[in-house]
Amino acid sequence: MTVVRALLSGMEPSDWVPRKPYDLRERLFDFGLLTIRIVQFLHTQGPVAVALSAQILKCGTSAGANYEEADDGSSDRDKLAKKKISLREMKECRFRLRLVRSAGFLKAAHDPVIQESEELVRILATVIRNEERVVRSE
Repeated sequence: MTVVRALLSGMEPSDWVPRKPYDLRERLFDFGLLTIRIVQFLHTQGPVAVALSAQILKCGTSAGANYEEADDGSSDRDKLAKKKISLREMKECRFRLRLVRSAGFLKAAHDPVIQESEELVRILATVIRNEERVVRSE
């Protein structure tokens, strides 16, 4: 048994249900952790799943990193641009998770992670829409 399989073998279906903290930064951080666990699982599903997992790891962890970077934007427009990058990364992750689920590499137990990606896309889109109104009014 590989190390990854040994790590994942003790996981219960409820382990895939994301926490939903109120703070968006914390929620994106938690999603990044779930993404890492999904990639570990995909590494047990064969060479195609392994190949697809690389991009899931990148986009699933960069969404939170880009949102954090937005705090250091040089202007309100720069901060907004960084948050838009975060949204694009989250949309890519949502697409790729749905793809590997439809291809049969992920199981029904992983559906809460896909649902979380959908919720985060909606939340980020709302944050950006609201901030765009503020930036335009200045």
